[in-house]
Amino acid sequence: MYPMRIALINSRQDVAGVNIRQNLEELLAAGERWPLADNHVLTFHEVDGRLIYQDRIDEEVEADLIIFISRHASARPVPALTVHVTGNYDTADLGGEPGALAPAAPAWMHAILRNLAARAPEGYRVSYEVTHHGPTALSTPSLFAEIGSTATEWADRTAGRALAESILSAVPEETINLIGFGGTHYAVRQTEIALSSRGAFGHMASARQAGFLGPDLIRRMREASSAVAAYIDRKSLPASETGKIERMLGSAGIILLSESEILEIGDLGWTTYLRVRALAEDIAPGSRIHIHGLAGHGTPVPVRLSPDLVEETVKNNKSEFLDALDKFPVVRLSKGSTEVLPLFIGFENETSRLASDITTLCVKLLLICENTVIEGDHLVLRKVRFDPAKARRYGVPRGPLFATLAGGRAVDIDGRRITPDMVQTTSVKLVHIPGLERYT
Repeated sequence: MYPMRIALINSRQDVAGVNIRQNLEELLAAGERWPLADNHVLTFHEVDGRLIYQDRIDEEVEADLIIFISRHASARPVPALTVHVTGNYDTADLGGEPGALAPAAPAWMHAILRNLAARAPEGYRVSYEVTHHGPTALSTPSLFAEIGSTATEWADRTAGRALAESILSAVPEETINLIGFGGTHYAVRQTEIALSSRGAFGHMASARQAGFLGPDLIRRMREASSAVAAYIDRKSLPASETGKIERMLGSAGIILLSESEILEIGDLGWTTYLRVRALAEDIAPGSRIHIHGLAGHGTPVPVRLSPDLVEETVKNNKSEFLDALDKFPVVRLSKGSTEVLPLFIGFENETSRLASDITTLCVKLLLICENTVIEGDHLVLRKVRFDPAKARRYGVPRGPLFATLAGGRAVDIDGRRITPDMVQTTSVKLVHIPGLERYT
């Protein structure tokens, strides 16, 4: 990241802001190396009024990023350390302009939030806050970093030190910038996503704010957040409200991701992820992708395996197979009730090795199953199962005796001993794998 001019702004009347600034200055004066100071140009600014009314302050402060250090107040106060961007979806009761959104800095909020989670004093909650106050008339990306929620916490030096260290140690990574919908003021699900993934939220609207949203606001949320996708906390919203938001996102051409999809992306580059999605839809329309060990950037291409081999492996060792796939640079496809299609996605120039490695995995998992043998280029799978029709022919009534025989134990009926092998059926399936010996 190129050196940025970063302005740290506090209000003289704000105890928390003064607390954080004092800690920042002390840490910098102590001579310890901090990424923010090493990589960027920092300036401190102090204003007389409340920060929420500092519209157009970026016209006075030359900066590429503004970090407002401030207090947070709540009707239900708990010790808290929070980050958020500013704006109003409806009226401007706390500064700014009605229906206006300030430019967000999702990657910086993500970095500071994750640092706070590692440094917060005991008893402090760490979270995002949804968009909810001014200033809004800004052209420079900004964020609020706050201590809440009462005078006791505002003056808490340990909280001020934790927030100062979290700011100074912030190193934004390659994030997946998102806008969020639903949940409470403290965006619980969005916070958990950010702490567990590269998902970085900009503007968010809580469940209570959802009614104010329209197509234009949603488009401006995306633009102000530099967002590539959106997330909805579905459990917090009525189905009708969720459907409305989905339709507006669709009309705006904004991709909607579930929590599991965001988490699964892992270290896969965003543009590459989009190409993987497009390829999956092309080779298996309506399928869902599941990213295992594929990471970074590359050209995705399909990897095709024997349908019978994949089907039998999943039937016999599904959990072991899925766990093992996490070690491979591969994407799995599923569709409907079929959890694993015989189509995978990997990077170009790795397809031959991937096909070989996954085939080897399948063969090994099937060979540990009882009654599986190799005959030439075929895996021979013999399956022995309890046959209710045979049991009835021997006079065994439905019920507990069926379970006993199916469990491998003999039963006595009218003086005759019925053994499990008498009521079993054996089926044989051949799976043809050219050059099978290479995979054993």
